[in-house]
Amino acid sequence: MVSTMNKNKNNNVKIYNRLFFKLYINYAIMLLVTAILICLIFMKLYEDTTMDNHREQLQRQATTISSKMTEFIYYQKYDKFFEYHSILQEINEMDIWTIANPYADNPMDERMETTSYEEIIHLEDYLELVNSAFQNKIEVRNDYDKIYEVQMINMAVPIYGLNQEVVGALLLMSKVAEQKDIIYNSLYLIITSSLIALAISFIIVILFATELALPISKMRVTALKLARGDYNCKTGISRNDEIGDLSKAIDILSEKLLENDIERKRLEQMRQDFFANVSHELRTPITVIRAYTETLVDGVVQEEEKRVQYYDRMLSECQSMERLVGDLLLLSKMQNPDFMVDREPVNLVQVFDDVIRSASAIAAKKHIKIIVDKCDERLMISGDYDRLRQMFMVILDNAIKFSDENTRVHIKFTKEDKIKVSIQDEGIGIEPEDLDYIFEKFYKSSLRKNASGTGLGLAIAKQIALKHDGTVDVKSTPNVGTTFNFSFPILDIDY
Repeated sequence: MVSTMNKNKNNNVKIYNRLFFKLYINYAIMLLVTAILICLIFMKLYEDTTMDNHREQLQRQATTISSKMTEFIYYQKYDKFFEYHSILQEINEMDIWTIANPYADNPMDERMETTSYEEIIHLEDYLELVNSAFQNKIEVRNDYDKIYEVQMINMAVPIYGLNQEVVGALLLMSKVAEQKDIIYNSLYLIITSSLIALAISFIIVILFATELALPISKMRVTALKLARGDYNCKTGISRNDEIGDLSKAIDILSEKLLENDIERKRLEQMRQDFFANVSHELRTPITVIRAYTETLVDGVVQEEEKRVQYYDRMLSECQSMERLVGDLLLLSKMQNPDFMVDREPVNLVQVFDDVIRSASAIAAKKHIKIIVDKCDERLMISGDYDRLRQMFMVILDNAIKFSDENTRVHIKFTKEDKIKVSIQDEGIGIEPEDLDYIFEKFYKSSLRKNASGTGLGLAIAKQIALKHDGTVDVKSTPNVGTTFNFSFPILDIDY
């Protein structure tokens, strides 16, 4: 119940903690900041450019008007000036003042003067501009005009008379409201386009965030299923990017967990089978010993010969249990990854000479001939002599046990990149369905000849081969024979 509550609690993630929301907000903030910065920079550049263009246009107009007035002065066309002046003000929608220069030798004629210098003296904002023009300078001012009470661009240029003497000043006053309107209209268009771009970007980021969040959500669901033990689940994501790599890693993890689960169940079954087999193997001799012991204790058997038989059977069962326990301890030791055999240079031919001497007596009882084919008298490997002898003795003993009388057992040595040994009998063989299990602990065939074994011999033999960096495999045909093939690394030594 607590686990379920914790799971539900973990699933109810706040919206502001979700990856989708964080990605959306971060991307939106980035877009907003970028749009605002672009808007401010563009507006500043646009405003400066617009005002500069307006000032340049105003200066060109002022220079043109000044030149025209110089022409009027030169030809003394004073009566045409006011007509020209009215047309200019009407067309350009700006105020044009002309002021005579009182400091000139030949000041501009009063008939061309729209404002007297005495009036200008009382207008401090304009006086500086006019005096600069009298000094043959062009002066521009962009500021709030106290007279008009609006933002104005005021420009003063000199008016030349005869001999290029500055006979007056031309003062142009233009309102910048129209320019500001243009700027504000442009700003409105920029803001509108930015909002539209932002909206489109939001749609894009939603699609992008969804594309990113959905596979992560799928991987999360898969991980939870794996945590619950469902190792068959897969992410179902196929992408050629980092997310795809991560999903592939999760799928690989799923496969590995499934393999480990299968292996765990197999080992658990082996453990259960092991205890069941040990219990079964020990129950029979213990039952026999108990039965004979109770019979002897109760005094049921009085004959000395019978009593001796009972004692012999009890001793035999004890020896059988001793072999079983000894084999179990040896197999457990051999299966320990940290266990290492004591190695030294060993001649396999010498090992087999010893094994054959021990097995000859058993073979002679069944008239079985052991044939050895040696490719060399010295076949050296690095190993434990006693363990190797024990391993080959198990195989040779089985070959004799499961062979009929008057048959042969062939032992063959070959030396190529490795030393190979084959032990082939002409016995009853092994059924195909049994071949995959003969090296398992306690595996015994149902044959009567195998009833007295512990079922650990072949398992021990295989572990000894593995501890010597060797391999062992078996091939068999029922009623034809069985062949065990061993291979070991060659030990290079100087003879």
